[in-house]
Amino acid sequence: MATTTLGGGVVKRTTRLADGRELIYFDDPGTTLGPERSVDARDLSPRPETATMRLDVLTGDWISIAANRQNRAFLPPAELDPLSPQTPTNPSEIPSRYDVAVFENKSPSFGPALAEATADAPAATDPPLGLADLAEYGLGRTRTSVGRTEVVCFSPDHTGSFGTQTVTRARTVIEAWADRTAALSALPGIEQVFPFENRGQEIGVTLPHPHGQIYAYPYVTPRTHRLLSALERTGDDLFDRILTFESASERVVLRGEHWTAFVPFAARWPLEVHLVPHRHVADFAETDAAERDELAPLYLRLLRGVDALYETPTPYIAAWHQAPVHVGRAGARLRLELTSPRRAADKLKYLAGSEAAMGAWIGDVPPEAAAARLRDAIQGVQL
Repeated sequence: MATTTLGGGVVKRTTRLADGRELIYFDDPGTTLGPERSVDARDLSPRPETATMRLDVLTGDWISIAANRQNRAFLPPAELDPLSPQTPTNPSEIPSRYDVAVFENKSPSFGPALAEATADAPAATDPPLGLADLAEYGLGRTRTSVGRTEVVCFSPDHTGSFGTQTVTRARTVIEAWADRTAALSALPGIEQVFPFENRGQEIGVTLPHPHGQIYAYPYVTPRTHRLLSALERTGDDLFDRILTFESASERVVLRGEHWTAFVPFAARWPLEVHLVPHRHVADFAETDAAERDELAPLYLRLLRGVDALYETPTPYIAAWHQAPVHVGRAGARLRLELTSPRRAADKLKYLAGSEAAMGAWIGDVPPEAAAARLRDAIQGVQL
């Protein structure tokens, strides 16, 4: 097992699962765990074939058709939690007790094939293409869905979320995000890396275990293409100007030395918060120790404030947007966009005709009112 010491006193230990997938333990500083880890002795089926992407000529979007995902776990009982440490009666994905664990998804949307063969991944059967080639239109175009998808377990506990972790554990996860962003960005054919957390069955979560995911895409995502177009029109200092504009408004909900959280001026969702670093950094790998140290408690305060809005936990998508690997890094800045469809204690915003079909959004809650409620909720948060 390869061992590396990372920032913040986090220790990284790399091993393999029984079918060859990579498993990485990230140990908290001062962990009570020993250095040894159990071997995964399961008898597993071979990994699924890499999915195939198809081009939608109406939009230019690539759609990955990953039929293997139909077989993924769906709300299993606690005693069969696939993200808990293995026991004699639970042959889960992680053989040992852990603090934070990251492993390759058994039912991936992208990968395991890459644009070129590596020590642990085969090469796609079609030749590598550049971004310009991927952007070409044509009926019936297909490509191998090269890339990688990983599961990030925040805790061995069966229930919870990022927001229920300690500051120390949150800092370990942030270090894991930075480490994986750098590693995945270096893989052949990867164009963008996306860490995220889905929280709540209302969002579609099928496992209550506290976890997130990381997608390493073989293209620049449609949402980021729109950002790059905006940067071309307005200049690479766009996020500096956004921070100045929002900081002078009543929409700021939380501010630190290195990060500011605000409800954006043109928020789409009933609950939408952006968390942006003050310094230009393209992704987690570019953040420094001070930024990571502050982010851990600040992000926890934000998430716990979101949960304090109502008597029950709030469903959300916590999306960490990062710059593409090879383009737009001078202007595209790392940022969190946290969104929730919850518009009242017992009401959700469903994307109906205008939003879902036409992309024409109608906001239900004024951003200034949403910010005031969230600021009040954050005031009472204790870490």
